[in-house]
Amino acid sequence: MNKTATYAVTESVSRGRRHTEPPPRERGEFQRDRDRIIHSTAFRRLEYKTQVFINHEGDLFRTRLTHSLEVAQLSRGVARALGLNEELAEAVALAHDLGHTPFGHAGQDELNVCMGAFGGFEHNLQSLRIVDTLEERYAAFDGLNLMFETREGILKHCSPANARALGELGRRFIEAARPSLEAQIVNLADEMAYCNHDVDDGLRSELLSSEQLDAVAIFAQCRRGAESCWPGLAGRRLVHETIRRMIDMLALDLINRTRSNITRSGVKTLDEVRAAPVLVEYSEEMRLKLRELKTFLFDNLYRHERVLRMTHKTRRIIADLFAAYMVELDLLPAQHRARACKSGSESDRARVVADYIAGMTDRYAVKEHRRLHGKTEANGLHG
Repeated sequence: MNKTATYAVTESVSRGRRHTEPPPRERGEFQRDRDRIIHSTAFRRLEYKTQVFINHEGDLFRTRLTHSLEVAQLSRGVARALGLNEELAEAVALAHDLGHTPFGHAGQDELNVCMGAFGGFEHNLQSLRIVDTLEERYAAFDGLNLMFETREGILKHCSPANARALGELGRRFIEAARPSLEAQIVNLADEMAYCNHDVDDGLRSELLSSEQLDAVAIFAQCRRGAESCWPGLAGRRLVHETIRRMIDMLALDLINRTRSNITRSGVKTLDEVRAAPVLVEYSEEMRLKLRELKTFLFDNLYRHERVLRMTHKTRRIIADLFAAYMVELDLLPAQHRARACKSGSESDRARVVADYIAGMTDRYAVKEHRRLHGKTEANGLHG
């Protein structure tokens, strides 16, 4: 087991929780964060939220839940190799997608359009709202009362205006400082996970073919490696052997480049990490390979006509739901209706509506749209 690095996040250097609590028994503070995230309502809902393919399209495609688990596994592995805080990396990874809407990025983009006059919608900020405010599990406080460094890691991007409103948590965006190395790891583990599992799901759905992917250097290299090691291997086993080699190649490159960056920078403390340039990164050669893969996925999977047709339908569902709830608050459940009525501000009402829609699973959004609109776009999701 690696020795904990002096620049890792530890409880002794943490900025703690917003609300003071007795220390946990028989576990650490960041283990407590992980446990609270796993037991949250928002985490359970990730099982029925889209990654690329809508929930009903097949039981074997990735969901936000399986994606989050894959990111957590990768994050822990890289953190362990670098002597960092595995529990913190795991907690951030498990929470990073809590704020995603139904229907993946299409749902987020449409909800952002709907919220354009009311401050917009961004899933990182929504994840923070969930863990800070929206989860209702504890008698003493709203939210999950997570450690500062866990909350910091969840917030990957933030505008200056939102950063100022967040106080200490948003200060690094104003001062151009960095988050912990554990948070930096999750950022790249997220990218590593979705690129590789989107290849897998794209092949499984037959929207992509191995022949197409052979034009992508990292896939072709790893496929040749698998075939060389296992002559005659074909089908799903060849796909899995290829993808596991891709993940291994990316993870080892990330570890080696980051270790070299840390040594070169001379950082010894967490404060020095925050003041340094981003230290967790791939080598230039691997960045180019990953960029080529991402470009391929964008052009051939995310822009595939079948995916685009589904995107159009799901965006229409989000827009219709938002418009209906804004016009008629009685359509909202009692708890959300009470929050919306508490303030006369249209902006506050819109935020409550956005919270409600963002919390929906794919199938609940389809069901609710059908309830409100009858035979419309929602039915097309099953045709």
